[in-house]
Amino acid sequence: MTQSLNDPIALAQSLIQCPSITPTDAGALDVMQAALEQLGFDCRRLPFEDVDNLYARLGTASPCFLFAGHTDVVPPGEDAAWTQPPFAAEAIDGVLWGRGAADMKGALAAMVAAVSRHLDRHDPAKGSIAFLITGDEEGFAINGTKRVLVALDEAGERFDHCLVGEPTNPTVLGDMIKSGRRGSINCKLTVRGRQGHVAYPERAENPIPVLLTLLDRLNARVLDEGHPPFPPSNLEVTSIDVGNPTTNVIPGNATAQFNIRFNIKHTGDELTRWIEDEVALSDLHFDGHIDTDFHVTGEAFLTPAGDFTTLLQDAVEAETGRRPALNTGGGTSDARFIHNYCPVAEFGLVGATMHQVDERVPVSDIEHLTNIYTTILARYFEARP
Repeated sequence: MTQSLNDPIALAQSLIQCPSITPTDAGALDVMQAALEQLGFDCRRLPFEDVDNLYARLGTASPCFLFAGHTDVVPPGEDAAWTQPPFAAEAIDGVLWGRGAADMKGALAAMVAAVSRHLDRHDPAKGSIAFLITGDEEGFAINGTKRVLVALDEAGERFDHCLVGEPTNPTVLGDMIKSGRRGSINCKLTVRGRQGHVAYPERAENPIPVLLTLLDRLNARVLDEGHPPFPPSNLEVTSIDVGNPTTNVIPGNATAQFNIRFNIKHTGDELTRWIEDEVALSDLHFDGHIDTDFHVTGEAFLTPAGDFTTLLQDAVEAETGRRPALNTGGGTSDARFIHNYCPVAEFGLVGATMHQVDERVPVSDIEHLTNIYTTILARYFEARP
């Protein structure tokens, strides 16, 4: 006899019990696939390199509503530091403990339970429901959602709207919907000079002043004053390294790393060109060389306020009594890839304990989230935004 999927807690526990530390799957996608196949979804696995991914779809009609998320989790740290074992998935006094409870196995279980309840109450022929579940969102995010979307697009799969189950709420369920995200670019600068004795600077080429001057110029630029609803873009130096343990040697090399989080006033290519221009200026009067290494991990995007975001806000408010704000702050997510294919927003559990020791969520929050997702599905296929 198959188990009812209307209750999300048992499924959340099964998922948490899989130690799916990115990019290891540890059976988590099998748990999701079994549940979705029980509901009638056609499932296919899309592995790329060392990352496994799952795509599932119920129906072929339009519109298609896509749920997206990830089963991989960050390492738990020392097990002994946890109040409850990180992969035991204990539910104690109304709280579900475990790595991934908030980010984001609790939300995945709520999505499945919401679909189960929706199918009990509504005709599924009005449209399609799909799931895109990756195993490397917490890792390099190269062989997961990004590559799966390319493969699905080439296969003719189309989506009308997407909801990602990231833990978007800072303190209480109903606080916030992410309707966009800032872009992110990482840069490593390596200034290569010439090593020498500090008493004979004319025989050396010190890379440190060149690096510091370059960083000062980069840091001095005000990228923008913000672009509502985005905050101002910011450049943060994260590391400066010389690796010189001595006091009488001018080092040969100096490196620095920084990250820029940017809003939709910029693109990764534009910022890369600006940095390269500044590097070229520094190279003009320097008898050495400056190497650059760039990695744009995602472009800024925004799903404008409209029928889709209003539908989401209405469903959250109906369940929680709080109308969530539309927000674009925080880090990146796989929504940065999905927005190229359809409008996307994010709403999940409270993220106060995500990535921490003793990650946990109230069982009642998972139930409320299930109700919210159920309402979203009903209203979506009724309204077709």
